Amino acid sequence: MAVPELFVNGRRIADDEPVYVVAEVGHNHQGDVEKAKALIHAAKECGVDAVKLQKRENRSLYTRALYDSPYDNEHSFGATYGEHREALELDASAWLELREFSREEGVVLFGTVFDEPSANLLAELDVPAFKIASADLGNTPLLRHVAALGKPIFLSTGGGTIEDVERALDTVLPVNPQLCLMQCTAAYPCETDELQLRVIETYRERFPDVVVGLSDHQNGIAMALVAYMLGARVIEKHFTLNHAWKGSDHAYSLMPEGMRRLVRDLHRVPGALGDGVKRPLPSEERPLEKMGKKLVAARDLPAGHRLAAGDLAARSPADGGLPPYERDRLLGKRLLRALSLEQSVTLDDVELVEELAARGSRQA
Repeated sequence: MAVPELFVNGRRIADDEPVYVVAEVGHNHQGDVEKAKALIHAAKECGVDAVKLQKRENRSLYTRALYDSPYDNEHSFGATYGEHREALELDASAWLELREFSREEGVVLFGTVFDEPSANLLAELDVPAFKIASADLGNTPLLRHVAALGKPIFLSTGGGTIEDVERALDTVLPVNPQLCLMQCTAAYPCETDELQLRVIETYRERFPDVVVGLSDHQNGIAMALVAYMLGARVIEKHFTLNHAWKGSDHAYSLMPEGMRRLVRDLHRVPGALGDGVKRPLPSEERPLEKMGKKLVAARDLPAGHRLAAGDLAARSPADGGLPPYERDRLLGKRLLRALSLEQSVTLDDVELVEELAARGSRQA
């Protein structure tokens, strides 16, 4: 069966490739291009493959009532919700500047689009991929529009049912097969016991032709490693430079040290898994020689003596001696030479039944 794969800006994402890590900056740049550049640079330094921002056409996206509603809280950037959202938004010139900056940095930049005008803008800027947020899982007109733009799509599925997921795939895949299906719990932050990571396995079994990933809002990195083990080949984590910055996402976003560790550990997993063949490894040789055991004489033993349970002992170091599992094979056998206390025992020191049988066969 063919391995599902996705290509983003020439980078192949598949089971037999390194994990693809996305730093979700979202609006953690606070509408400041220089902060956005600092976040992109820091994410690249952490080793991520891509940085993701968000793009909205706020006046057409929200109802007038919501846009004009008062918005007075510790995270607000404006007196109304519309003012708040506009303050966080990056315009076309800012996106163009950041696109060029990300190319210079050598990291992919793409965005979550919440409406068709935003998707069209990013398409004009030739971003290499799109993200569809969980809230738009059922927004088939938007899904169809973005699919027709011909770029790879990362589709989050928070808050949805399997029927919602199937409907979304039925909408996108006939138009655009370049899809990554992202397990997600749309809680910010997400508690560990609500991650539903086994859905990753469900997706892989039910939709074997698409790459599966995790959009992770949990505060930590360990569960992303579990997600990788379950088959997620894209991991998205929120990213910030300061947990104390204004905005609700910063508190559960990874700082650079956390992102660096996440990328490091995710890339270590394939090597840690190995090839499945159980065998001694070169690094084990010296410790096992020192800590391993060999069979030795538990006391002075004369030639011709028949070995009994108390005649043999297991002692370290192993030194290439006879391993203790050979003890039962030696019991009752006659010694061909005398052994002194703690002298190593070898198969050549005893007359084995099979050797006697072989000798008798040769004489016959």
